[in-house]
Formats: sequence, C-alpha cells, structure tokens
Amino acid sequence: MTMFLKTYLPCAIAASLLFTALPGVAQSNKPTVDLSARLAESQNNAALASELLLKGRRAAAVCANCHGEGGNSVKPDIPNLAGQNPVYLLEQMRLFSDGKRRFEFMEGMIKAMSPDEKVGVVLFYSAQSVITSPAKNAALVANGKAYYDKVCFRCHANDGHGNNVYARIAGQQNVYLTNTIKNYRNGTGGRTNSLMADNTRHMTDADIDAIVAYVTSMK
Repeated sequence: MTMFLKTYLPCAIAASLLFTALPGVAQSNKPTVDLSARLAESQNNAALASELLLKGRRAAAVCANCHGEGGNSVKPDIPNLAGQNPVYLLEQMRLFSDGKRRFEFMEGMIKAMSPDEKVGVVLFYSAQSVITSPAKNAALVANGKAYYDKVCFRCHANDGHGNNVYARIAGQQNVYLTNTIKNYRNGTGGRTNSLMADNTRHMTDADIDAIVAYVTSMK
C-alpha cells in the first residue's frame, strides 16, 4: 500500500489539476459513442485522424504523469503505452471505464475524457516509439527467447507486437511485466484471462525472469 501511494498519489493530484484546467474535457451528460467505429473512421479519414490526434496529444499530457512523455514510463511498475496496438488499447480503456478492469484511479481518469479524446489518446500512443533498454544478461535473455518461441509467440507474435486482441509486450517495463505474469499465474491482481492463466500456471520465477529479460529488450 505504501508503494502504491508513493507511485500514484502524486500522479492523481497532478492529473486532477490538469483535467480541471484542460478545455474540452467532457465531465457529464456525454452521448453514447461507438468508440471502435470512431477509431475505424479515423483510420480511413486523414483529416479526422489529424483532428483527433491533436486532442489525444493534449489529453495525454495528463497521462504523462504516470506513463511518461510519449507513453514511455519512467517508473518500472507502470506500463509503457507507446507503440501499443490502437484497437487493443481502446478496448482496455473501455474495460477500465466500464469497471470490468478494476483500478479506481484509471477508471476515473478515463471517464473524464470525451469519446474523441479517448480515440485521440489511442492514436497518439500507437504512433509513438518504445524506448527499450539493452539486455544486460545475455544468457538470461537467451533462456527467455527459447521459452518465448515455444509459448508466447502464439498470441503476442514473433516480434512481441501483439495484435488487436493481445497486447504489444515488446519493450515493456520489467517490474510491470513481472507483476502481471505472476498475477495471471497466481490468480491475483483482479485481471482474469483463461489463456494467460493456462500458459503461466507452471512457470517458475526463473522462467518469468528470463521471459521478462528477453521481452523488455525487444523492439
């Protein structure tokens, strides 16, 4: 709990102040908008995409307090958003907003955004490049690659970039990735996914360390 407060309380205070100041952030009586359709529309309309991207860049100034400038987090336990698949990222935002992926802080942040800001944020982050760190333990990375090439590539792809359904994990933050895998393995943390549970159930801590060492070095 102490670590949680140290990590998120400053972000929450700053975010609250920024959202109060940001123009155009819808607070209530927001019409229902099909976000997936809006994203698809923007991907086929360059002018709309540019308009939404500007809104997303502005709204992302709030997200930067935790996720870093351009979606490259400076905190190892908070995920990078840079380079994430836009369809996947939009779905995660919807899950937070609906309370199906539980994190009260994120839920409130996303609910404060207008539909176009949500789509704009997704467009902004998906266009950013992930900053990766070079591998420090070649042997550990090699073990991680061997494990990844047997199991993880089926969903997250050979390059770790995922797809519309499964997250990009290449270049992800090490502590965040370690905690996420262990939560799936142990059935803790509030997120459930039967496929991830099945594929992590028999992983040892050493397996996880190796996978994380490899995946965080991927570009």
